[in-house]
Amino acid sequence: MNSPANLNALQTAATPTVTASTNKRTESCAAWSLEAVEALFALPFADLLWQAQQVHRAHWNPLGVQLSTLLSVKTGGCPEDCAYCPQSVRYDTGVSNQAMLPVAEVLAAAQRAKEAGASRFCMGAAWRSPKDRDLEPIAEMIQGVRALGLETCATLGMLKPAQAERLKDAGLDYYNHNLDSAPDFYGDIIQTREYQDRLDTLQAVRAAGINVCCGGIVGMGETSQQRAGLIAQLANLNPAPESVPINLLVQVKGTPLHGQDPLDPLDFVRTIAVARITMPLSRVRLSAGREDMSDAVQALCFLAGANSIFYGEQLLTTPNPEADRDRTLLQRLGMHAE
Repeated sequence: MNSPANLNALQTAATPTVTASTNKRTESCAAWSLEAVEALFALPFADLLWQAQQVHRAHWNPLGVQLSTLLSVKTGGCPEDCAYCPQSVRYDTGVSNQAMLPVAEVLAAAQRAKEAGASRFCMGAAWRSPKDRDLEPIAEMIQGVRALGLETCATLGMLKPAQAERLKDAGLDYYNHNLDSAPDFYGDIIQTREYQDRLDTLQAVRAAGINVCCGGIVGMGETSQQRAGLIAQLANLNPAPESVPINLLVQVKGTPLHGQDPLDPLDFVRTIAVARITMPLSRVRLSAGREDMSDAVQALCFLAGANSIFYGEQLLTTPNPEADRDRTLLQRLGMHAE
């Protein structure tokens, strides 16, 4: 059994150091083998959370939570076959294809998000990849949201290097493009886009100087080894993503994954803890699936090192806990937005 004292022995390289005042990376991220990540998942629950809390406190304010709000600026009609996604044209889920929202409507939503306490505003569009002409209104949205004093994030599908540069020029702070799963499970979930396509987009984003937001989805029927494989893939991106959303599958009727056996909530907490240990400088975000989590499970996720949540009533096309519930939970836990 691995004791808490054996954490360093599990790594194949040193954990990067940070300065307390800036929390900036000073060297390349640590390298984690699949076996090392599996060993973390296998720890007794209390030992795993104790290690995660140690790592968390070494790099972050343990009582602070970053609040993000996500808005779908273009909904439905996606040609991809992602088995979890209600926005795919291949599945009858009741989600209709909607044109891109007017810029003014997006900025009004961003203002409401700011007034509700969010510090980052994320804009999502259901595209396989945007056309160049699509980036003009997106750039206006980014500029307008930044003018409100909010961090900006976008998730628009696959990007070419020139498109990433265009978004950078507009002032985009973060680009979200998830790996979704471990490589050896990916083909069971998506066949219209290769794993390498995702890595290529991440490279284009990183090369453009945009912060990377990249995570995955658990509870899709993957094995525990494949959950470890997802975390290992994320942790070994160089550098690791600045933001790591961990999503719990939201089962939507009409998608191929509807009816999937639900993931044990403690296995979800374990995933958060392992993400925190292997990516100490990343914000680990509770994303989709919080609607179905009890307050106790969310509290364990914060204890395991989660320090960001999507905040508001909806995540693209699926429900999210209401803002009042989130504020009340944070107050009960003695935590606060930052």
